[in-house]
Order: sequence, then structure tokens, then C-alpha cells
Amino acid sequence: MNRIADIEIPDSKLATEATELVRDLTDDLIYHHSRRVFLFGSLQGRDLKYDPELLYVGAMFHDLGLTSAYRDSMQRFELDGADAAAAFLRDRGINEADAELVWTAIALHTTPEIPHHLRPEVALVTAGVEADVLGIALDRIPAAARAEIVAAHPRPDFKNRILEAFTRGIEHRPATTFGNVKADVLARYVPGFQPINFVDTILTSAWPE
Repeated sequence: MNRIADIEIPDSKLATEATELVRDLTDDLIYHHSRRVFLFGSLQGRDLKYDPELLYVGAMFHDLGLTSAYRDSMQRFELDGADAAAAFLRDRGINEADAELVWTAIALHTTPEIPHHLRPEVALVTAGVEADVLGIALDRIPAAARAEIVAAHPRPDFKNRILEAFTRGIEHRPATTFGNVKADVLARYVPGFQPINFVDTILTSAWPE
């Protein structure tokens, strides 16, 4: 079993097939980011009891909805990845509870706070994403571990490249950013984007008063 920063990378048939599928559908940016999400999440979960294989699948599939395979999808990109991961697990005989757990981990990974109150597999996918994208809790990850992870899974110009990937993945479905941190991405990078306003939605609803 391969180890990076003293974290074991699952090498079961299930994990290997997940890696192969995601590697085929994504570019280096999303692949390396997804592996770092697993590693950063695992490092923050050392004191927790969780299933590394389920965490791995959640991390590997979490941004699948940003890829070209989903350019016609009109649902939230998080749901694309969640649906794909759950189907992947069900097709391989994984029980429904575990498939739903991974679905939840991916579906909620852009929703602040809530994942950290749920099962460790859910919390740690979000923790890994927050560490890699936002730099949250990096001080809890030893510098040597961070360096080893980035050496194995490089992040050249990651900040700009991941923002570009977010934009490409959601600009055709702007309404899905309502109530979502990704509205900030379209506001910055898509000319003319007008976010849905929650107050206006209430005031213009079908209720007569």
C-alpha cells in the first residue's frame, strides 16, 4: 500500500477502480487536487474513526461535476459528483448506507459548517477541500507533511487554475449558484452575471400580500 505523509492510500479493487475512472475523466488539476483532499482530510482525521476507502471515493469524485462530461448538466455540480460516486459504489455491491454517506460528503462539500457536524467521512472531505482550496487549518498540518503531499501531487498556479475550472464547470448553469459560494466565482469571472437575490425571491413570490 502506497503511503504519503504517513497516510496509507487505499489500494483495494474499489479504490483502484475509482482512481482509474477519475483519472480518465479529469485532468491533472482535478486529479491531484482530489488526491490532496483525501490526504489533507486524512491528516485532520487521525483521531477519528472512519472508513478510509469511503473517504477516498468521496475525495476522488467530489469535483467530477466540473469536468466536460457534465457540460450539459443543469443541476449543482456537487450533485453530479455525488450521483456518480453513489452509482459507482452501488454498481460494485456497496451497501446503500455507505453509498448515501459518500453522496452526502460530496453534495455538501461546498456548504460551510454543516459537514463538520456529520459523520467523519463527510466532515473530512470538506476539511480536505477547505485545506487545499482555502488554506483553512493548514497550521494543523505539519509543514513536512504538506511538502510531501505537494511533492507527490503538485499544485502549480493552483489558485488561478481551480478558479478557472470552477468557472468552466458552472457558467452554463448560473442558477445553481443560488445560496452557494460558487456565485462569487461567476460574479468575478463571468461578465453580466446577476446572482439570484434571496430577498427579491421572497418579495416577488406568488403570495399576494
